[in-house]
Amino acid sequence: MDSTAPSIGKTKVISLSPSPAALVESLRSIGYTVETALADIIDNSISAGASNVSVRFLWSDGKPWVAVMDNGCGMSEERLREAMRFGTQSPLLEREKHDLGRFGLGLKTASISQCRRLTVCSKYDSSISACEWDLDYLAAAESDDWMLKVLSAQEQRDDKLLSQLCADFLEDLSSGTAVIWRSMDAMLAGTERIDSERKFSEMMNQTREHLETVFHRFISPAPGQKPVRIDFNNSQLTAFNPFGPNIPARQELPVEKVTVNGQPIEVQPYVLPHQNKVSRAEYDRYAGEGGYLQNQGFYVYRNRRLIVKATWFRLMKKEELNKLIRVRIDIPNSLDHIWAINVDKSQVTPPEIVRKQLKNIIQRISGAGKQVYKRKAAKIINRNVVPIWNREISEGKISYSINLNHPLLNDPLEALPPNTRSRIERVFNVIAQSFPTDVFYTDKANDELEISLGELEESAAVELCRELIQAFRNCGLPVEEIRAKLLATEIPGASASIIEGLVTEEFQDE
Repeated sequence: MDSTAPSIGKTKVISLSPSPAALVESLRSIGYTVETALADIIDNSISAGASNVSVRFLWSDGKPWVAVMDNGCGMSEERLREAMRFGTQSPLLEREKHDLGRFGLGLKTASISQCRRLTVCSKYDSSISACEWDLDYLAAAESDDWMLKVLSAQEQRDDKLLSQLCADFLEDLSSGTAVIWRSMDAMLAGTERIDSERKFSEMMNQTREHLETVFHRFISPAPGQKPVRIDFNNSQLTAFNPFGPNIPARQELPVEKVTVNGQPIEVQPYVLPHQNKVSRAEYDRYAGEGGYLQNQGFYVYRNRRLIVKATWFRLMKKEELNKLIRVRIDIPNSLDHIWAINVDKSQVTPPEIVRKQLKNIIQRISGAGKQVYKRKAAKIINRNVVPIWNREISEGKISYSINLNHPLLNDPLEALPPNTRSRIERVFNVIAQSFPTDVFYTDKANDELEISLGELEESAAVELCRELIQAFRNCGLPVEEIRAKLLATEIPGASASIIEGLVTEEFQDE
């Protein structure tokens, strides 16, 4: 609605209010997903001091609804009306230290991104108030005013879902709030009706996993901090800490402090263990969606709430040798403006002064992650055995070739005519040069699959050892030298105990 306002000097000033129906429809596409939208609602519950947050949802014969209820401080009717205003608090204003809010938009924009009907009911000082944004009502209204429904006590009782949820949760509390989503068109957009219920169930399962990570430091807090219980249809969420605090083999590197505008930023690097150090189930659990390769990087927390995960902020590429590194960054809400946190709290951009210091930090810690693999490789490379494969480094390149001097190959090759031996050696070289490096790297980076080279049957390994023993005997080597050579030779499937037993057996009559 346009209206004339007092002039400023010679300039005419008018009030130009946006059309609520048009603006609200635009705000629906601000970028929320179901997971981030529900997380934003729970932010409000935690900021209100809630120790118990209950998420209820039901398919309801194709008319799904979702409700988030808490035992926080609640709101009076006046405070509730203000909370329903779009842009309640400027992001430029200083917030309470533990406030998880940002723009004063979260409750509204998060909700309308998923539904067309948002009802909020709050209990404060033994009185229950309820307000509702109905987008269909706004669209049908002829007025350009922002028409918020304020529900009377009778209207609250007549609303079966609202009255039931309030009776189940708020009635016995001294204070609390319920946020209800209905007419959930966005969640099921583009879905065939026959698949809608399945998709709804899948989305809620994904959301549960998301919340178990985002709020893990509230669900399972550090000593001295009060826990927040969050449940999904009365099933309690379990905190998922991406840094694997209960894994004995995990490395916790020294904490580093970065100070910006007099405010501290804490950086805590971790190196998760190699898969050989933990059970397969535990290794898979911490791999996460996308595996270790995609989940390496910085995990940024704002007031203990995870904002963004698994990114190096383009300071470093995601590499196989760094995939076990995860770095926790804790920032206070007083630095929101320089970290450029977006509305749905899913993206942050560190300021240049912080980027420089983070780059220095990751240069120091990346070696720790690589060392896990380098130590493992060193054990293989430095073994005092004759390998089947040779590994060579030249001019910055690593190459692998079949070791034709290995006794398993050299002995039969020596028995061949020169021309035939030359042809066989060329075949081995072609095989080595055709090693599928790119495919192997991709397979190795896939944490869901384990590379298997197959196992040589023990009988076949025993037969190979017997042939080598006989070949060494034909060369006139004494028993101790034969034993030493066999133990120093890589023979797939032949353990030291098998070799010792065979040598003893072959020479028992001598």
